[in-house]
Amino acid sequence: MAKRVFISFDYDYDQFLKEALVGQSKNADSPFSISDWSIKEASADWKKKARYRIRASDIVVVLCGEHTHQAIGVGVELEIAQEEEISYFLLQGYSSKTCYKPTTARASDKMYNWTWPNLKKLIGGAR
Repeated sequence: MAKRVFISFDYDYDQFLKEALVGQSKNADSPFSISDWSIKEASADWKKKARYRIRASDIVVVLCGEHTHQAIGVGVELEIAQEEEISYFLLQGYSSKTCYKPTTARASDKMYNWTWPNLKKLIGGAR
């Protein structure tokens, strides 16, 4: 059964990364599925909505880009995953750019290279 993935990403700068990951989820040999659970509008209860969606996921993939450390929403989503004890990992969004971890990442959180074989292993728990 495919793992349900919640994608955390910087909505202002890394929309392309999210779309690329959604595209990979549609590969015939994909071990994961994605529902677009992005919260597109700021609202008073967005954190509550994010928590509900993260709880409904098997794993959280944090797409790290050049501005991720400044993306407050990504930091909050990662913090929720940690509080809810949902498995997560950090994925380096760009191979040729400096990518940053969210401010709520733990010192021990590694940022992994984004390749299709590597992604499949990470989804499978190889971390």
